[in-house]
Amino acid sequence: MTTAIRGKVAIVTGGAVRLGREIALGLSDAGAGVVVHYGRSREAAERTICEIAAAGGRAVAVEADLASPVEAACAIIGAARAEFGRVDILVNNASVFEPSTLADAEPDDWDRQFAVNLKAPFYLCREFAGAREPGRRAHIVNILDWRATRPGAGHLVYTLTKAALATLTLALAQELAPDVQVNAVAPGAILPPPGEGADYLDKLSTRIPLGRTGNAADVAEAVLFLLRSEFITGEILHVTGGQEL
Repeated sequence: MTTAIRGKVAIVTGGAVRLGREIALGLSDAGAGVVVHYGRSREAAERTICEIAAAGGRAVAVEADLASPVEAACAIIGAARAEFGRVDILVNNASVFEPSTLADAEPDDWDRQFAVNLKAPFYLCREFAGAREPGRRAHIVNILDWRATRPGAGHLVYTLTKAALATLTLALAQELAPDVQVNAVAPGAILPPPGEGADYLDKLSTRIPLGRTGNAADVAEAVLFLLRSEFITGEILHVTGGQEL
């Protein structure tokens, strides 16, 4: 099943840590060359590409600030082409996850989260579509959140960015067809937010139909599943244990 990915070139934003790291490692294991984007996690990015190299893969780390989405998109796609000569897969994983409500959301909250969570994927998709080899099959996978389709309270601005990214996924699946398949993965309780411990997930598990939380490998496997398909586009695959239900 690795033949659909082997030999391809993949970009993973936020690929140095957490879900992005697991996705980058999974892509390398499947035979792809990997561009590991990072913002501030230089040491983690270097460890990730060293781990890929030690396993016989090929990877490069690229620094870019997604808060400046146009410049970052050009830098990331340009670095991928300079290192590998082409791009085949784009995984928009990096995001800002911050609490906010109607009462306390400030303009800076909007600007920061929309820049990283929506504008950066938008411009990356545009640069990716322009840089890919015409007639060659390509894939975009956007990492959402189950809140994108089942909004709740407490993370208002973040949820709006992910809902918009879900809409972008469906729109681009049509606009970029037939050569580019565009899908999304919507994780549930996978990793605790920065600063939280394992007890954060333990509390959530009681509200999940499967009775437990997931792990980063579950998300990476979902991404690889979509990348191996030749007939899935415009889909949002929930990896939640049923949490969004």
